[in-house]
Amino acid sequence: MFTRRILIALSGAVLVTSGLTACGGSDDSGGGAGTTINVLIGANTIYPEQQRQWFSDVSARFAKENNGATVKFETFASANDELTRIQTSVLSGQGPDVYALGTTFTPTAYATGAFETLSTDDWAKIGGRDKFVPADLGISGPDAQHEAGIPFASRPFVMAYNKDMLAAAGIDKPADTWDGLLQQAKKMTGGGKYGLAVGYADGFDPWKFVWAMSVQAGNPLVDGKTASLSDPRTVAAYKTYLGWLATDKVVDQAAVGWKNAQAVAAFGEGKAAFLPMVSASSRPALDKSTVAGKYAYALMPTIPPGATATPAGGKPAASILSGDNLVVAKYSKHKDLALALVKQLTSADSQEAYYKLLGELPTNAEAAATLKNDPVLAPIVDSATKSVGTPFTGAWSQIQLALVNVVVQSIPDLSTGKVDDGKLNGLVQKAQADAQSALDKAK
Repeated sequence: MFTRRILIALSGAVLVTSGLTACGGSDDSGGGAGTTINVLIGANTIYPEQQRQWFSDVSARFAKENNGATVKFETFASANDELTRIQTSVLSGQGPDVYALGTTFTPTAYATGAFETLSTDDWAKIGGRDKFVPADLGISGPDAQHEAGIPFASRPFVMAYNKDMLAAAGIDKPADTWDGLLQQAKKMTGGGKYGLAVGYADGFDPWKFVWAMSVQAGNPLVDGKTASLSDPRTVAAYKTYLGWLATDKVVDQAAVGWKNAQAVAAFGEGKAAFLPMVSASSRPALDKSTVAGKYAYALMPTIPPGATATPAGGKPAASILSGDNLVVAKYSKHKDLALALVKQLTSADSQEAYYKLLGELPTNAEAAATLKNDPVLAPIVDSATKSVGTPFTGAWSQIQLALVNVVVQSIPDLSTGKVDDGKLNGLVQKAQADAQSALDKAK
């Protein structure tokens, strides 16, 4: 019954089953040449060419080490696409053998019961549970005995800042409060440059700002089986985030249509002082930009809007517990081969190569240790220790999408440079209703 309720909760999008019939589960061969392991992973919009190179490198190595078996990669472009692909495969019983899912989607995948809960033997086949950074196992399952997610990439969020712009403005370091950051951003806005670079049209990032500010203010958004998206502290978070562009004018108006990659590019061109909500994956791009050697990372503010210290009940969350987990579909007819691929992808040398190519921090403890003395990464490592996990509920993916939808539906007003309080409250109430419905169905 639990699985059935989760499937109902997942049924908000139209099923699209075309293109999946040739994926995992359709090939009954026993491995080796002619066998294909299908993998679904998020499209990397910052480094598309590097990701394609990685696909080729992974497949070549896998074929060499597994008697000619190949790997085929498919990509999803947004959180909505990610959820639809999970939903489609769960309901059809066919699709990719291995999924690389954002950590916040792991609870939804686990709750369906359609993905392997790893046994002691499974962990042994991928090299052992203890080869991973312990913190990265924090959202692999509801507890250590029931885990489906295998840590693949660590992505704690931080803020990049332009050292030259701050120095010119007489600012020693980024503020640790959101109100203080806004004041600093205002001071550095003018002459074609802006205080902040933010991608308002990004399909993944907007909810993370609202979540962070809400949790810091003492509203976890989910308490057991109760959603609290319409809490005044969360409404204040939306007003702060949307207000940067609409009323404070510290963000380029063009950012209403930006994805994360465009925000990174603007910062890299020296057009903004701060680039919040980025990970180590921004480093390869920034090191090749005009701000190379002129930027640094810092923790994002951990004190919520309207406060000068963490309020009672608040958590100084520097980031969500973020990254990617690998999960193996139960319908896969090549489980051992899929686990062999997971072992390869999470090996120390593979993880080091992935970091150098795409900037994603390793979850393999040995590979992670090689980066611990890099001063540029120190704030990112610090953020990882101060990250807070999102609720482990099968409803979270729907709640996450509801949070994003408030921003999506606010874009028309943002495009005209305003935030309508009445409309915003209506959108938040709709998000609250959708979130509570998802929680009710996930009981």
